[in-house]
Amino acid sequence: MPVMIDDPLAQARLEDLPAHSQQLLKVAERQWDREHGLMLFAYGSLMWNPGFVPAQTLVAKVRGYHRALRLRSLVNRGSAEQPGLVMTLLSGGSCRGLLYRVDPQDSEATLHRLWLREMVVGTYVPRWLECHCPDGPGPRKALAFTLSRRSPGWVGDLSDDRLLHILRHARGRYGTTLDYLQRAVACLREHGIHDRALERQLALARQNGL
Repeated sequence: MPVMIDDPLAQARLEDLPAHSQQLLKVAERQWDREHGLMLFAYGSLMWNPGFVPAQTLVAKVRGYHRALRLRSLVNRGSAEQPGLVMTLLSGGSCRGLLYRVDPQDSEATLHRLWLREMVVGTYVPRWLECHCPDGPGPRKALAFTLSRRSPGWVGDLSDDRLLHILRHARGRYGTTLDYLQRAVACLREHGIHDRALERQLALARQNGL
């Protein structure tokens, strides 16, 4: 089950976000089909700490994007002095994660809270992606936070030594990159999802005493 942790967003305001992030929010709101409430595809920390109580949770798959620990984190799981890493969705392949549905009356406030959390730097590219649920209705369009490989936040290919350095030292407002990786693998396993890349990275960390 998702858990709630201390809220670092209590004093955050949308107007304090970068102009680019504010503009992307307007775009997302224009493209949003509000009939059934907000739909969100979670593939990283939103799986175990969404920050809201979903009305419905389903295991879902998106095609055309895959999960990767490849986004530089300067706030949530790292700092300017020691950048960390968080998950993102990169084009190519497919990804299994969780599809959340938010009640219509809570959807706008939830969307704004997500923006304060995920778009603090403005690196993500929010998209409405088609999600396929084996245990649910037909395909649903859900909001997902993706990344362009042209973004300066994309770290590209990581050597094992570089990854281990980050896992040893990176810490941000939500904790360490290592904790993030451990939680991601544990949460995916709970939902019957095996991510080979993340499993390998966690095994590497443990083999090196982390």
